[in-house]
Amino acid sequence: MKKVLFIDSTHSSLRDGLEKLGFQCDEFPDFHRSDFMRIINNYEGIIIRSKIKLDREILRKARKLEFIGRVGSGMENIDVDFAKEKGIHCINAPEGSRSAVGEHAIGMLLMLFNNLKKGDAEVRQGLWLREENRGLEIEGKTVGIIGYGNMGSAFAEKLSGFGAQVLAYDKYKTGFSNQFVKEVSLEDIFSKTDILSLHVPLTSETRYMVDGEFLNKFAKDIWIINTSRGKVVKTDDLVSMLQSGKIKGACLDVLEYEGLSFENLDNNHLPETFSRLIKMQNVILSPHVAGWTHESNVKLAATIVDKVKALLKQTPPGK
Repeated sequence: MKKVLFIDSTHSSLRDGLEKLGFQCDEFPDFHRSDFMRIINNYEGIIIRSKIKLDREILRKARKLEFIGRVGSGMENIDVDFAKEKGIHCINAPEGSRSAVGEHAIGMLLMLFNNLKKGDAEVRQGLWLREENRGLEIEGKTVGIIGYGNMGSAFAEKLSGFGAQVLAYDKYKTGFSNQFVKEVSLEDIFSKTDILSLHVPLTSETRYMVDGEFLNKFAKDIWIINTSRGKVVKTDDLVSMLQSGKIKGACLDVLEYEGLSFENLDNNHLPETFSRLIKMQNVILSPHVAGWTHESNVKLAATIVDKVKALLKQTPPGK
């Protein structure tokens, strides 16, 4: 019987699904990287989120490994190129969290535009400040999306009832204009956007892509939403432009300060820029949970099971 090593916790249906496909599934919640390195050679499959980095050092020891299933979308904690060299299939599951991310981005934007964080806090203090909390509408504004994969397209679909013009640019995709979005050039994004939403993976190409030089290319003062990865945005430059007014407001589900497990911010040693960011009323923050719903937990598991099942059908006997 082939074996799958669960490095991170997942929905129980993922384990159940793989067992139905004939795998033995092992999970060791208290193990650390050194422990996984010691046993990884015993497994044909790995299921992971972000607990450790699957780099060359550990993948060299995985001599029987056939697939890695990343329960999520981002693959930055896996050396995908090296895995491919070794004939290891790398599977992720952006389909499972696309709807959750689209809804979360909408929710953050509505919270920002309608002063919901500020208004809620004031009402709880007995303050009834209506004019001070007059909001903005999405209708009539131009939303520019960079990255039109599962997440970008889900966000466009969720926007369809708000009366906004939705434009999208994707360096690696063309011909995707439809009833939800108009495909445009990056120059069009810079010239027309009121609200910028980022939906790109973290790669060497996108790391700190959104810096001061990038943001100064926008013809208008803009709002920005980032539900992709924190290190896509250079926070120092973002905060400076929030202070200057070039950025009118920001919705950030991700931060560049996140650790590999996305849960390692040290409250006793906060970066100075982050300390400034969290004091801004025109910034909405959430702890990397855009794709983290009860429903997406199930969908992510089902997506991985389906992709492993498809992989088994195409894998030659004896592999």
